[in-house]
Amino acid sequence: MLVIAKEPVPGRVKTRLTPPYRPEEAAQLAEAALADTLDTVLRVPAHRHVLVLAGRPGSWLPNGFEVVPQAEGGLDIRIAAAFALCDGPALLIGMDTPQITTGHLSPVTSTHAWDDCDAWFGPAEDGGFWALAMARPDPSLVRGVPMSTDRTGSVQRQRLVDAGLSVRDLPVLRDVDTASDAAQIAAQTRGRFAAVHANLARAVAR
Repeated sequence: MLVIAKEPVPGRVKTRLTPPYRPEEAAQLAEAALADTLDTVLRVPAHRHVLVLAGRPGSWLPNGFEVVPQAEGGLDIRIAAAFALCDGPALLIGMDTPQITTGHLSPVTSTHAWDDCDAWFGPAEDGGFWALAMARPDPSLVRGVPMSTDRTGSVQRQRLVDAGLSVRDLPVLRDVDTASDAAQIAAQTRGRFAAVHANLARAVAR
């Protein structure tokens, strides 16, 4: 299990949330999203739980994770380098879907997850993807995919298909990108992200 994430530093994370949130508040939401994600991932059985981190670990990091630094370069290069750390089936997710549950991830880690299947793909509503898994991780299948566009997901999935891989799909999920996204996702979960979002909403109301 791989989680690729940024240290939640004000002004460096969730910049599309500002405005209406201040950079410090956006970082609070990012930290909460990351903490919820890591807690969920730890409940998923795996040989290794790896946080691929840009920045330094903080108090939000639970025990049980191996922490490795992200590679230098664009997001495609960083994701590819994360998969290069693995010599067996690997599932990678980001920190932008705090609403995930073990149920969202269990298809990839079940007993028969890789029967007649080479890859799993989790599309995002904005055209990207929130999860990518490969039975035999091949970094070259990610390098060169245009990231942060409305066709990132379709290009990435087609790259897998063109390589001859059998691909299964996970549910479509929404990323936390905008304040509207944050509100909708907070309404779907009862974790730390929902609590921080509620506290910030009350502060704004005052």
